Amino acid sequence: MEGQGVEALVSASETAVVGLSEVFRKLGNIAKAYFGLSRVLKQFRPSLLILIDYPEFNLRLASKAKKYGIPVMYYISPQVWAWRPGRVKKIASVVDRMVCILPFEKEFYEKRGLRVDYVGHPLCDIEFPEVSPGEILEELGLKNNYPVLGLLPGSRDQEVESLLPNMVGAVKLLKVRYPNLGCILPLAPTIREDRVEHLVRDAGVEIRISRANIYELLSCCHCALVASGTATLEAAIMGVPMVVVYKVSPVTFFLAKRVVRVEHICLVNLVAGYTLVPELIQDGVTPEEITQQLINILEDEKNRTKMKKGLEEVREKLGKGGASRRAAEIALEMIR
Repeated sequence: MEGQGVEALVSASETAVVGLSEVFRKLGNIAKAYFGLSRVLKQFRPSLLILIDYPEFNLRLASKAKKYGIPVMYYISPQVWAWRPGRVKKIASVVDRMVCILPFEKEFYEKRGLRVDYVGHPLCDIEFPEVSPGEILEELGLKNNYPVLGLLPGSRDQEVESLLPNMVGAVKLLKVRYPNLGCILPLAPTIREDRVEHLVRDAGVEIRISRANIYELLSCCHCALVASGTATLEAAIMGVPMVVVYKVSPVTFFLAKRVVRVEHICLVNLVAGYTLVPELIQDGVTPEEITQQLINILEDEKNRTKMKKGLEEVREKLGKGGASRRAAEIALEMIR
């Protein structure tokens, strides 16, 4: 958004948080952002407030917008269908239009009386790499390596610190079985390079950290180890078989087990409607278990073929592209 000329009043990295108990670490930043943005709404009365995910924060901001007569569009639905379906009443009272990017969300909101549009997933608008995987691997110095493993430890510092050490532990074990193993770590724009460098330094394998186009980097990977989140869909769109991992604080996990109402945490599995890719959660995130799951993908050709076919079906379910344009048209319609 900043690349397109949007003025950022608050950096997302200042308020981004994973889990429930972890909120307390950034409570000061979150409160400062909320009161600052509330003043902006009151003073400037924008033509439209577009909310993106982040429900605990955004729904409070939506209430302020309603108070000042500002229309509200929610683009990228909060995942209340997963853990707080009762929240829909609150959403209906402050949101004028819900714009969804996952196919099953439209029916969920329509049944509860919201005006909702399904536009497809914006990731389907990506332009596929023009550079061949061979050229990219040569540039990275991995042309003669096999297999090539993608490491995607998340876009928040907490995720990286929690997941990357276990990923590196798995890399060390895989190196014994695959002496020519190569690794690529596509770095999220929200993560500083020095945050990961010290974590991969002793891996015993050359892990190429890169800020190049994530789709170009994924196109080179035989499989990937991915933090649960949007990156799983990016890997799915590129047809990369994967193992999905996630870990939060013990307190957050304890609470989440009692409120989460879906069978899967991974977006790929939620869209597929079944367990297409393995999910390792909390205590299951160990180097040994990660390694075994990756070996199953790399060496079981039947399993690998089935997974790749399922990933193609997930991509089809996400839409045919044009999501961003349709979302923009809805925003313009609301402004008029």
